[in-house]
Amino acid sequence: MGAMTRTPLVAASLLALALGAPPASAAPPLPLEPCRLRGVEHDALCGVLKRPLNPAEPQGKTIDVHVAVLPALARNKKPDPVFLLAGGPGQSAIGLAPTAERLYARLLNRRDVVLVDQRGVGRSAPLVCDEGDATAPLADRIDNEGVIRLLASCREALQKLPHGDLRQYTTTIAVQDIDAVRAALGAERVNVIGGSYGTRAGLEYARQFPQRVRRLVLDGVAPADMALPATFSPDGQAALDAVFAACEADKACNGRHPQLRERWRALAAALPKAMPVTHPLTGAVETLTVTRDVLAGQVRLPLYVPALAAALPAAMDRATRGDLGPLLALNMGLSSRRDTQLAAGMHFSVICAEDMPRMALSQAQERPGTDFGSSFAELYTRICADWPRGSVPAEFYRVPTLAAPTLVLSGGADPVTPPRHGERIVKALGAAARHVVVPQAGHGVMALPCVRDVLFRFIDADTDAAAQQVDAGCAAAIPRPAAFVPLAAATGSGAPK
Repeated sequence: MGAMTRTPLVAASLLALALGAPPASAAPPLPLEPCRLRGVEHDALCGVLKRPLNPAEPQGKTIDVHVAVLPALARNKKPDPVFLLAGGPGQSAIGLAPTAERLYARLLNRRDVVLVDQRGVGRSAPLVCDEGDATAPLADRIDNEGVIRLLASCREALQKLPHGDLRQYTTTIAVQDIDAVRAALGAERVNVIGGSYGTRAGLEYARQFPQRVRRLVLDGVAPADMALPATFSPDGQAALDAVFAACEADKACNGRHPQLRERWRALAAALPKAMPVTHPLTGAVETLTVTRDVLAGQVRLPLYVPALAAALPAAMDRATRGDLGPLLALNMGLSSRRDTQLAAGMHFSVICAEDMPRMALSQAQERPGTDFGSSFAELYTRICADWPRGSVPAEFYRVPTLAAPTLVLSGGADPVTPPRHGERIVKALGAAARHVVVPQAGHGVMALPCVRDVLFRFIDADTDAAAQQVDAGCAAAIPRPAAFVPLAAATGSGAPK
């Protein structure tokens, strides 16, 4: 038999009637046309919704909000689509289409998956900064002073754009765009899946439009009140301490990297100093002035993914012996991925407006980590000092009590949104919310086969009671990846010097 093809959506006006939306109050339909998305096997449907740049000026400037729909395979599909809210802030939802097609294959049998590029990302009034040449000298890419200069220049350029009022990119405004898309597609209720920053958007959507939420999935909760620049240090420190502890408890790892924690901190204490480094992309040997901030920054991204964090003991060991190359390669390997790229202008428009007003309170409550210190918070404070800030209503920081079944997912080894945030949010959401912790998982657990099945059964369940009873016990059995062993050490042909 030939490959199955997805059936196109009927005209949006007819779809609105089929879903039971009252014709008299229905929103103008969103015209959708067949399109091809990079990395997606089947045809998608794409459209553009006009939205006011400033909601307070509905007749003023408008922006184009881009939408892509992965249509359900079945002709007799379910009326409640899945809306995927991307992370960051600054990540493109449409850019995640290949991942969505793979992860939500079972959901796509009966439900459309809707991808909305939030204002400021993708092609929706993009606020993108030139990140420079990835092959440029490392000192130009990882030094905080260079980052601050780059973003100051970017901010000035973005403000000259027709859509460059950086105050209009808050989460509160963005989820109003998303609900306008829902209305234009004629969906009475939707299933919302948010990952990382997408959980903040999901919570805000549920606060503003609770009657439109059928099911809510929050993977790696980043609530509005967490003040990310302040919480990153203690949360990142907990994840790094777990890497040290796992290596110390593993006889083989501890034997290859004895006293790693102590040697790592001795290296940090000796900084700043000039060190020879090999550029991971060009192979050129450079001399880099390494500071404590630079050193800690290279550990940050690998902690997000346990498979990469498993290589940290070997990479950090090499760093203590004067070779930063493996650590730089680990960090750059993840940061250069297409699906992890962020629209920096949108990122800082959100963080500066929403997180920075709560920084002082959060810093008073959070103790900086030994290895990460307060450099992350200081960097964001300096960048946000000159960044225009949108208005955020006080209600934004209130977690709603929600009647719709909600599945909150957390990775126990997550360095940025660990279970402590999920625990608090589940209590606030109420009895319909449930917290599933995957003890050995990192940032984002939906991609794990076990959790992927839980998510499908949660959304697919016909009743709320059945959704809340879905068994998620498999999550506890997912193991932590074993510490990476370099080939030379594994074969006995070499050893650290």
